[in-house]
Amino acid sequence: MPIVAQSTETDWVSRFADEVIAEAERRAPGKQIVCASGLSPSGPIHLGNLREVMTPHLVADEIRRRGYDCEHILSWDDYDRFRKVPAGIDPSWAEHIGKPLTSVPAPPGSQYANWAEHFKAPMLKALEELGVEFRGISQTEQYTSGAYREQILFAMRERGRIDAVLDRYRTKDKAAGGKKAQQQKGKGGKVDEADAAAAEAAAEGSGAASEDDGKAAAGYFPYKPYCSVCDRDLTTVTAYDDETTELSYTCQCGHAETVRLSEHDRGKLVWKVDWPMRWAYEGVIFEPSGVDHSSPGSSFVVGGQIVKEVFGGEQPIGPMYAFVGISGMAKMSSSKGGVPTPADALEIMEAPLLRWLYARRKPNQSFKIAFDQEIQRLYDEWDALERKVADGTAQPADAAAYGRAIRTTPGELPRTPRPLPYRTLASVVDITTGHDEQTLRILRDLDPSDPITSLDETRPRLDRAERWITTQVPADQRTRVREEPDNELLLSLGDTERESLRLLLDGLDEHWSLDGLTTLVYGVPKIQAGLAADAKPTPELKVAQRSFFALLYQLLVGRDTGPRLPTLLLAVGADRVRKLLGA
Repeated sequence: MPIVAQSTETDWVSRFADEVIAEAERRAPGKQIVCASGLSPSGPIHLGNLREVMTPHLVADEIRRRGYDCEHILSWDDYDRFRKVPAGIDPSWAEHIGKPLTSVPAPPGSQYANWAEHFKAPMLKALEELGVEFRGISQTEQYTSGAYREQILFAMRERGRIDAVLDRYRTKDKAAGGKKAQQQKGKGGKVDEADAAAAEAAAEGSGAASEDDGKAAAGYFPYKPYCSVCDRDLTTVTAYDDETTELSYTCQCGHAETVRLSEHDRGKLVWKVDWPMRWAYEGVIFEPSGVDHSSPGSSFVVGGQIVKEVFGGEQPIGPMYAFVGISGMAKMSSSKGGVPTPADALEIMEAPLLRWLYARRKPNQSFKIAFDQEIQRLYDEWDALERKVADGTAQPADAAAYGRAIRTTPGELPRTPRPLPYRTLASVVDITTGHDEQTLRILRDLDPSDPITSLDETRPRLDRAERWITTQVPADQRTRVREEPDNELLLSLGDTERESLRLLLDGLDEHWSLDGLTTLVYGVPKIQAGLAADAKPTPELKVAQRSFFALLYQLLVGRDTGPRLPTLLLAVGADRVRKLLGA
């Protein structure tokens, strides 16, 4: 019996869980609830594709938390055709276009058996780190083992009905495309570059959204054989006998043959029939889809008709999910080199933070994942939320998203024992260039009353910040502390500037902690202006503070900006600060 009868309805995940449980009880009371995802390992599986997995994962985990038997299945569309050679791959791989992904050699130097396994591997590792539990299903194994044989034969017998359903949408699809073009033209012919790139990435990542639907000169056939000679799908079905199940086809390579479909396991149903067939076969209750599958005449819409009218099943609850953008890296596109993947994100951020980015936004809300300086603000927001949750002041939906980020039904994800601010850690490792002994010295001084005694206390966040600094921050933006004082600048200073440096140096020992130095660097201009230490900033004071900060940056790192000054001072060390400031 369910442990929890109903949700608290605090967030989108709970609401979908309510809907899925109710639908499952209506369809098949007491049976296992199935949530589904599908990924095509045709290239790097990017952060946009991760939403295809995270959305049902979060819903399935909530359903399991309530005590229901729920399974999340992940179909690897590794029996899809190889469509094109991605950038950076030897052009000779073009000879494999049209083959199943599992029949294409892996990229040069790969340890994996084929193209599909090569691109599945990093995603599998990332999903494990993210705490995503699922049952993986290889469509290559399903089709070549004959698991779908009865469904294939049934679809071929019912091809006339399938064709009739598809025909309702063929003209609509063209009309929708024309309407979209007119809308874009009406906007001055300009399309947002980020949206266009995201749309391209989503379409390529989904596997077969634009695949042909089986219409041929000899009639309609929903089954596409792979050629037994060249192993490509450049085939055309020319005849089919329902009684004998004999299917004849020709291939562009020149081969032609007749096979008995009741025994043939080297082909697959076209996408718009394959997907609804699987809904019925697996009993899927919940499966989201990207925008490319949700427009009029698209796979999800047409599939809803086919599963009901042909396979006697029902369409899953299927919210459309919006694009996931990237700030600080090249636009997402799974056919191009350098596409950011979940593995890339997990190198620079902890798993709970990445989970949170997907959990806190409704599926139809787009969001960006930061690889640039914005990651520091994201971490600040995450840390602030953690404090609010701890003291009970977080909004219910925010608290729910936080809970989903840090734990799954089996338990909590690994976290950093002493989560120091990400921006502080990044500044420190930027200056120490990853030198552990120096890094520990600086981190220990951040809070002398409760010092860090081992870098392990700050891991894995420290490692993520170091990776971000070394892989995502351009060399010209890295912090390089001066080796020697800038004597020319020091000699040119006026009395006010010299006094500001003296006040800072006199207060170093007394204020040598992160909070203390923050008070000191903001307080020096206040003292010079004759103000109390707790005086509120005026426009004039802000100008004086900015001028003082710019002077310190120039003397310490040779430019007008840099890491936060308290962190920079701690990182440089008191003796070196005195030397560079002309003490």
